[in-house]
Amino acid sequence: MSTMIEQKKRKLSSAIVAARRDPSKIFSPYRVIGNVSNYVPFSVGTLGSTFYIVTSVGKSFQIYDANNLHLLFVSEKELDNPITAFATHFHYVYVGSGNKVFVFKRGIQEYEIELKANARVKSVCVFGDFLCASAEDGILYIYKKKNASAKYPTEYYSQFQVTELLGGDIVSIIHLPTYLNKIVIITKSNLLLINVRTGKLLFQSQEFPNNITTACDAPALDIIALGTNAGQLMMYNIKKGKVIRNINIPKSHISSISFRTDGAPHMSVGCTNGDLIFYDLDRRSRIHVIKNAHKESLGGVMKAMFLNGQPIIVTSGGDNSLKEFVFDPSLSQADGETVVQPPRLLRSRGGHSQPPSCIQFADSSAHMLLSSSRDRSLWSFSLRKDAQSQELSQRLHKNSNGDRLAGGSVREKFPEILSMAIENSRLGEWENVITAHKDEKSARTWDMRNKRVGRWTFNTTDDGFAKSVALSQCGNFGLVGSSNGSIVVYNMQSGLIRRKYKLHKKAVTGIAIDGMNRKMVSCGLDGIVGFYDFNKATLLGKLVLDSSISSMVYHRSSDLIALVLDDLSIVVIDTITQKIVRQLWGHSNRITSLDFSPDGRWIVSTSLDSTLRTWDLPTGNCIDGVKLENVATNIQFSANGEFIATSHVVGNGICLWTNKSQFKSISTRAISEDEFRNIMLPNNSASGNSNIIEGALDVSNDDELDIDFTNYESLSQINEDLITLSVGPRNKLNTLLNLDIIKQRSKPTEAPKKPEKASFFLQLTGDKIGDEASTREGVVDTSALESAESESKLNEAGAAEQELQKFKPRGHVELESQFTKLLRECSKQNNYSKFLEYLIKLSPSLIDIEIRGLDSFEPFNEIIFFINALTSGLKSKRNFELYEAFMSILFKVHGDVLHSNNTNANISEALEKWDIVHSECNKLDDLLKYCSGVLNFISSN
Repeated sequence: MSTMIEQKKRKLSSAIVAARRDPSKIFSPYRVIGNVSNYVPFSVGTLGSTFYIVTSVGKSFQIYDANNLHLLFVSEKELDNPITAFATHFHYVYVGSGNKVFVFKRGIQEYEIELKANARVKSVCVFGDFLCASAEDGILYIYKKKNASAKYPTEYYSQFQVTELLGGDIVSIIHLPTYLNKIVIITKSNLLLINVRTGKLLFQSQEFPNNITTACDAPALDIIALGTNAGQLMMYNIKKGKVIRNINIPKSHISSISFRTDGAPHMSVGCTNGDLIFYDLDRRSRIHVIKNAHKESLGGVMKAMFLNGQPIIVTSGGDNSLKEFVFDPSLSQADGETVVQPPRLLRSRGGHSQPPSCIQFADSSAHMLLSSSRDRSLWSFSLRKDAQSQELSQRLHKNSNGDRLAGGSVREKFPEILSMAIENSRLGEWENVITAHKDEKSARTWDMRNKRVGRWTFNTTDDGFAKSVALSQCGNFGLVGSSNGSIVVYNMQSGLIRRKYKLHKKAVTGIAIDGMNRKMVSCGLDGIVGFYDFNKATLLGKLVLDSSISSMVYHRSSDLIALVLDDLSIVVIDTITQKIVRQLWGHSNRITSLDFSPDGRWIVSTSLDSTLRTWDLPTGNCIDGVKLENVATNIQFSANGEFIATSHVVGNGICLWTNKSQFKSISTRAISEDEFRNIMLPNNSASGNSNIIEGALDVSNDDELDIDFTNYESLSQINEDLITLSVGPRNKLNTLLNLDIIKQRSKPTEAPKKPEKASFFLQLTGDKIGDEASTREGVVDTSALESAESESKLNEAGAAEQELQKFKPRGHVELESQFTKLLRECSKQNNYSKFLEYLIKLSPSLIDIEIRGLDSFEPFNEIIFFINALTSGLKSKRNFELYEAFMSILFKVHGDVLHSNNTNANISEALEKWDIVHSECNKLDDLLKYCSGVLNFISSN
C-alpha cells in the first residue's frame, strides 16, 4: 500500500514540475490523434494463441490487439531519436532507436542497452539467450543474458564486423529454426551464417547479381526467401548453398515476403508500388493481386506478414495505415480443382497519409473531430476511443434508374477540401456537412450519421470555383461562395436554390449567418465586408477595408466576426453596428488560421512565423504566446472549451492541447515578443504530455505580474488630475444632506404617556393580600424581603451620589472624542490624512453630532482646523462630493458663528483657501454645461 501511495505522489510531483516548466500559461500539450504507423516495418508478437502488433509513430510506438486492432498500449515516453527497428519476444518489445536498444513491457521501459556512440541500429533479432543488433557501421553487436534467471539479454558478449568483402551493408538478421546459436546475416549481395557463441563465420554464399532488399525464413527447414530491387524472388537453401527456385516480378521492387502457415502453400510478396501479390507454391503460379493496398507515392507496402497458423495477413505502409486481409475457405470444383477465393479486407486502422489541411470539431461535447488532408480523404477521428475513428466513404449515391452518378466504382477520390462547415441540428434527417474542393465548381454535402458523401452537389451560378461554404444553425440552408464573387443559398433537404447574392468582385473567402437566420455576412479578396438581410435577400451595408481578406470566423452568441487580412492584422467587427471594434497586430508573417473561444473573449491565432497567440478582446492585448517547433496550419477551439486542436506543416496527426483556464484565472496582462518561449508539440507517448486536469494541479507562480483576481482591490484614484468621487454607498451622501428632514420626519406624533396606575391588588404583599396562614405560622415572605433590600440599596446609592455632587470641581471640564483628538493632532503636523480617513468612515449621524460639537467660542480653533482639513481633502480631488457635503453641514450648523466673526483673521484666511480650491473644482460644472449646450445646439439643428 505504501509503495502505491509513493508512486501516486511521484506522479503528482512530476505533473506539477511539468506544469511549472510549461512555457504557456493557458495551453498544455495533451496528445496526438490520427497516427497509426510510418515507414518502419511493424513487428508481431505472440502470447499463446493471441497476437499483438507493434507499430512505430516516430519517436514512440503503439501496440494493437491483432484480433480487433484496438489500441492496447502506447510507449511510456518519447525516445530521443526516431525508432528504426522492432523485435518482439513474448511480453517484451525490443526497440532500436539511435545507438540504443530499449526493452519495454506493456509500453513501460525496463532496460536500456547502449551501443557505440556513432552506431545507428538498423535491425534487431532476439532468440534464446542472445540479442543481436546490427548497426549502420556494419558491426553486429551480440548481447547475452547474465544468468539463467534473467528475463532478457543485457550483458555485452561480442561483436562481428561485416566488411565490404563479406557483403557490405546489413539488410536483416534471421534466426532459422533448429540452428542452435546461429544466425543468418543478409547483406545487400550475399548471405553469411555465423555462430554467435564462438563468433566464427560458418558459411558465405556467392554474390547475387541484384541487391537484396528483404528476406524471410520459410516454413520448410533451411529455406530463406530473398527479394531484390529488380523484382526477382529467390528461394535459397542455405544448407545446400544454392537457389532452388526463382520467381520474377517484372518492374517491381520487392519490399516484403511472408509465408502462410495454416496449411495452405501460399506466399505473399509486397512491392513498393503498393501491390500485394499472392503465389501458390504448389501450382507455381500467381493466384491473386491486391492493387494499391498501400499508396505507391508513400513507399507502397512496407511489410506484409501472415499471422502464425491463421489465414490472416497484416500489412502496413508509409500511408499511415494498418490493414488485415483474410482468406475465406477454398471452394472445390467438380473436377477436383480447388479455387482460392481472393482475400478480403477484414479490418483496418488508419489516418491521413499527408498533413491535414482543414479540421473542425464535429459536436459540442468534443467527441469527434472532422479532418481533411491533401491526400484527398475526409476522416472522422474520435477523441475518446481510437477504434471509433473512420474515413468517410466517397461512394456516390445511385440515380433513379439505378446507375451511379460517376459510372463505375473504380475512380479517384474527390479533390482536396478547401473549406468545410458542419451543423448537427438536422443530424440523421439529411446531410449536415458541406465542403468546397480544390478546382471544383460545386460544393458537396456529407452525412455524418452514415459517414458517407451526400446526395447533392451545389454548383456556383457564375461559373466560378467554390471557395467557401457555410451552414445555417438550423441546418436547412447551405451557402456556397464563388471565386467570381457570387453567393448561392441552397436548401439542404431538397438541394434547390433559394437565394443569390452578388456583391464581391473577387473570390468570396468567408460566409456566415447568425443563429436566427436574419443577418448574413460575407467577405472577399476585394477587402469588402457585406452585411445582408437574409430573409429579404437585401444588402444592409458594406465595409471596405484597406487590405484583402483571406478568411473569416463568426461567433454567433456575440455577433462578432474576426477577419484575417493580408497586411498581417486581425480585424474584429461587430455585425450589429457594422463597425470595427478591435484591430490586433503582432504576427510577422502570413496568418494561417484563427478561432474564437466559446465565450467570445479570446481569439487564438497561428501564423507562418511559428507562433501561437492568444488575444483578449476586452483589452485588445496578446495575453499569451508561444513559439512552435512546427508551423501550425489550422487551429480550432472545442465547443466546450476543453481543447484546442492544431494541424501542422509536418506530421499526419492532429495535436490536442488542454485549456488550463478551466481551472484557474488567467491574467489579461499584455506580453511582449521577448516573453515568448519555445514549446514542444504533443506526442504519442503516455507520460510525455500533460494531464487533462493539469490546470488544477498547477501551483506555479512564474508570472509575478499576474493579477490575483481573488483579492482584487480597486484603485483609489486613477489619476491625480481627475476628480474622483467616493466609493461608498449613495445613500450616505443623501442622508448627510437631508439629515434635518430625516430627523423632522422621525419625531413622534404624540408625547409619551405615563403608564396607568396599577390595580390595588398588584401592589399588596403578605397578609395584605390574604396570606394569613403564613403570617400566623411566622413564615417570612421572601419576596417582601428582597424588595425591601433593593429599596434600601437604591436609597444608599442616591445618598452617595449627592455626596459626590458636593465635591464636584468648578471650571471647564470635558471628555475629548477621537474626532477632536485626531483633528488637534493633525493640525499640529499640518497633515489631515488620518483625520479625513476617520471622518469618511463615520456614519451620517455621528458626523452630524461631531460637527455640532465643534468648539464655537474664541479662538475658534476647532472650526478653523476643520475647514483646513476639508480644504486639504478637496485638494486631493478624492471623495469630492463628501467634502462638499461636510462643508454644507458646517455652514448649516455654525453659519451664524462664521458670519458674525468674519472679521477674524484666522477664519477669513481658512475660508479664502477653501474658496480658491473650490473655484478650481467648479470648472467641472462649467465643462458639463458647455458640452450640454453644444449637444443641444447640434441636435436642434
